[in-house]
Amino acid sequence: MGQQPLDCRVCPSSSICMKNVLIIGHTGGIGRALADHYTAQGAQVTGISRTTHGLDYLNPASVDAAIAQIEGPFDRVIVASGALEIDGYAPEKTIQAVTAQGMADQFAVNAIGPALILKHIKRLCPRRTPAVVAVLSARVGSIGDNNIGGWISYRAAKAAVNQIIRTSAIELGRTHPELALIALHPGTVATKFSANYTARYPTQTPKNAAQHMAQVIEAMTPKNSGQFFDWAGKSIEW
Repeated sequence: MGQQPLDCRVCPSSSICMKNVLIIGHTGGIGRALADHYTAQGAQVTGISRTTHGLDYLNPASVDAAIAQIEGPFDRVIVASGALEIDGYAPEKTIQAVTAQGMADQFAVNAIGPALILKHIKRLCPRRTPAVVAVLSARVGSIGDNNIGGWISYRAAKAAVNQIIRTSAIELGRTHPELALIALHPGTVATKFSANYTARYPTQTPKNAAQHMAQVIEAMTPKNSGQFFDWAGKSIEW
């Protein structure tokens, strides 16, 4: 799918147009940086995380309980939660290293968890005014872009969340015609999440990553819904 032109929705002033931003995973490195960025731009930011609301993707009931504690509508919803290593299970270098539990945990956190959040979007977002929902994905979840292999469970979970986003965007387009739901690759960010891997790839600080991602988010319109972008606003193949 080719990249669609981006139509910026940032106010002419220095303040962000919207008033309400919900960040899932706001205590993580990227989530915290996004919260700081939007707060500095004048938005009212609400955060949900494991530490503040007991949100735990390995305990699905906790997702409904956490979401029930908040009220919308939100003009922006960002799912910034996720995990690269879970309980010491690192990305595999070979299919021989795959374990059932390790793969199940990757799907629980990186695919099923976001899906459980998206179940609530119809209530959380306005039906007739512009809104953007961005779910952090990863370039390694692209099947077409995979040329080196490895990281089987993490790649598969991110590919799954991309399909969840794509399919949910079609449904939400029927009930929320002004909403854009996208998958967003933040790049390699210098956080605890990626601490064991940043030496291999160019990295950016959480602050810079948040600024770049916010620019992409603010440029989204309904015609971009169901697409996959990187932090620079470039389309990523599925």
